[in-house]
Formats: sequence, structure tokens, C-alpha cells
Amino acid sequence: MIALGSDHGGYALKEEIKKHLEERGIPYRDYGTDSTASVDYAVFAQRVALAVTGGEAEKGILCCGTGVGISMAANKVRGVRAACCSDYYSAKFTRLHNDANILCMGGRVVGPGLACEMVDVFLDTAFEGGRHQRRIDQIAAIERGETLE
Repeated sequence: MIALGSDHGGYALKEEIKKHLEERGIPYRDYGTDSTASVDYAVFAQRVALAVTGGEAEKGILCCGTGVGISMAANKVRGVRAACCSDYYSAKFTRLHNDANILCMGGRVVGPGLACEMVDVFLDTAFEGGRHQRRIDQIAAIERGETLE
């Protein structure tokens, strides 16, 4: 299951992504918001992040105006590797090399066609592991408050 969330700035893009996931037969849960009325993105970032780290969702997708604020908020949850992407290459390599578990996009930055392509590559690309695992382990060490050398 994919966890979805947005603020008002990403609402329209999230709705397009929902249609796309339905067309692909991919189950999802929408954690809000449910309109373009102004809301705080951190609330929805936390909901999706906790669903992913709690095992309720395999991955998450978050949208706000730029994708930046909502990714910053999601990354405050231990175990989240949220990546703000605005191009196909970044969406692919954030999975391949960084094992990102939440894709963040900006509804005022990315159009629905590109967003759906990015969703597809994000969901369909496996983590490469190998030398990249050491770096993921270092990110986890930073979360635990350890100093890297």
C-alpha cells in the first residue's frame, strides 16, 4: 500500500496521482488533505511518514507547493528518507542509490504527466544495495545521534 498526503498547494497533484495509481491497480491510502483550503503541510507529512515507518505503507508520496517543506517535515521522522524530486532521473536514482521511501513533489513545480512518470519509476525501481548500503547505514547513524568519521 502507498501512503499519500498533501497540503493545499499539492492537493490537485495528489488527486492526479490517485487516479494514476488506480489505473495501475496500486492500492493506496489518502492521509489528506481533502481540499485546496489552506492547511499546514507538516501534519500530512507526519501522517504519511508514520504510516511508512510503522509498516502500514510500503512507500509514501507527498505533495506541497514546491515539495520542499513537506519533505523537510517528513524527514524529521526517524527512518524516513524523503526525497524532493522534480525530474525523472532524480526520482529513479533516489530509489536506486538512496533507498528513499517517500517521494515528494511540488504541485506548483511538476505537471501531472511528469509526476505520474516519476511515481512509476519511484515505485518500480529497487534499491541497488552494495556500496550504497553503507551510506544508508550512515544516515541511520546520524539519526541515532552518532558522529561519523
